[in-house]
Amino acid sequence: MLVTFHSKAWSSITLFGEVAVTLLKMAGHSGTVPSALLARDIPLALTSLKLALATLSKENRKTATSADDDKSDTPAPVGLQLRAFPLLELLSAADQQKCDVMWETGAPVI
Repeated sequence: MLVTFHSKAWSSITLFGEVAVTLLKMAGHSGTVPSALLARDIPLALTSLKLALATLSKENRKTATSADDDKSDTPAPVGLQLRAFPLLELLSAADQQKCDVMWETGAPVI
């Protein structure tokens, strides 16, 4: 499943469903798709998401130092912090311009 986020403040972004729902829950939302955040609710959601990602980053650093001993040719997986970047940018722009953010299943219509 894909989830596409829309806002008048930013271009539409598409995330994998599991990643999108996880990030929405980290932002304090139920994770329901489709749904929306009103402009007045975005600052709190953005703060919650950033705090949850920072906490996750600290935990990942602890496990990464112990995993450094195991040298393998397998590339590291793309972390949730990196996958969250487009959503953080969209939410920040929506917060600055006081716009709502909506999301739905599926890819954006081109």
